[in-house]
Amino acid sequence: MNVILLGLPGAGKGTQAARISDKFNIPHISTGDMFRAAMKNKTPLGLEAKKYMDAGDLVPDEVTNGIVKERLQQDDAKRGFLLDGYPRTLNQAQALQQALASSNRRLQHVLYIKVPKEILMERLTGRFMCSNCGATYHKTMNPPKVEGTCDKCGAHDFYQREDDKPETVKNRIDVNEEQTEVLVRHYADYDLVREIDGEQDPKKVFQDIVDQLN
Repeated sequence: MNVILLGLPGAGKGTQAARISDKFNIPHISTGDMFRAAMKNKTPLGLEAKKYMDAGDLVPDEVTNGIVKERLQQDDAKRGFLLDGYPRTLNQAQALQQALASSNRRLQHVLYIKVPKEILMERLTGRFMCSNCGATYHKTMNPPKVEGTCDKCGAHDFYQREDDKPETVKNRIDVNEEQTEVLVRHYADYDLVREIDGEQDPKKVFQDIVDQLN
């Protein structure tokens, strides 16, 4: 089973990816994992990617595409795979199609976990941390038992990370939404998109995914 997982930040992709991988016995392959493995194994493409990452630059598509192709040729991915974080662009989607075709494989499903932007904003901007011990909380999903007091150390001082602040989160969502919409339209042309309601309880989301994949 060859699957791509799409969804905006906060949609719950990480939770569902782990469950899908376990249920269907296919590797969960994320872009970060691929880069780390290629660099650790010192493959030519891994060393090339490292040069860009060390300089703080984006890794060019041709390098990323090559690393993905290498990863999908490994034994554990021959029965199937779950790609998360790739492709991000139309160019990458087309490169993936060619890479799969070269080994007589094809995509079967593109799972799109869809959640309204206002819900994503609430999920992602609600996180805050204890300044003293670093314990993590969420305004609605995991607040301290006593308001204003850390459960773990009893401190009363909290802070929010820069990347959890509303303006940063909104920008992340907007950028990802643009990229995701292009990919959804592309894969819809091939009748591969399976839209999943990500507002539901995570267990129900997973059941809907299983139903679609079966």
